[in-house]
Amino acid sequence: MSAIDDLSGELAKLPGIGHKTATRLTYFLLKQSPEAVNRLAAAIKAVSERVRPCSTCGNLSESDPCSICRDPTRDPETLCVVEEASDIPAIERTGEYRGLYHVLGGHLSPLDGVGPEDLRIAALCMRLANGGEVREIILATNPSMEGEVTATFVRRELENSAVRVTRIALGLPVGGDLEYADGLTIAQALAARREMPT
Repeated sequence: MSAIDDLSGELAKLPGIGHKTATRLTYFLLKQSPEAVNRLAAAIKAVSERVRPCSTCGNLSESDPCSICRDPTRDPETLCVVEEASDIPAIERTGEYRGLYHVLGGHLSPLDGVGPEDLRIAALCMRLANGGEVREIILATNPSMEGEVTATFVRRELENSAVRVTRIALGLPVGGDLEYADGLTIAQALAARREMPT
């Protein structure tokens, strides 16, 4: 196998990258200066060597604990549970949430062999049992079948705890049209309806 085929094959393993896109990226990289390619290679190597999961929340960070867990201005009484560390920046961009996080490391998927023991659910229960200040858990798993199953499972695991467990509202996106929405999305939007301010 040639070096071009080898690189193209490795790029095709990335999520959202098919064989054609991988080939295009390979030829794009071949047109770049050696310095630019070396910077990219160095950045990939640095991420691989320096970034690790935070031992407290599971967020990916170069420090342990991560900057969010260390931030004294964060609300320690609220814990937002997400599937992946990559969900945290989306929530942070809103500027609306100032609590802490807990990363599960995926979602329950029996068909893919992912059970409760493969996720950081036990670590979540331990965080609550260790006398923390948490008063509310916000389940912010994805609005997919697996995300719903995961949220329901976590809710059941926390039944005997004194914390309030909430779920992010699901439904129609801003700017979306009803005629293009699927039935489940509309059903969730109806279930999460609220009073309109006067």
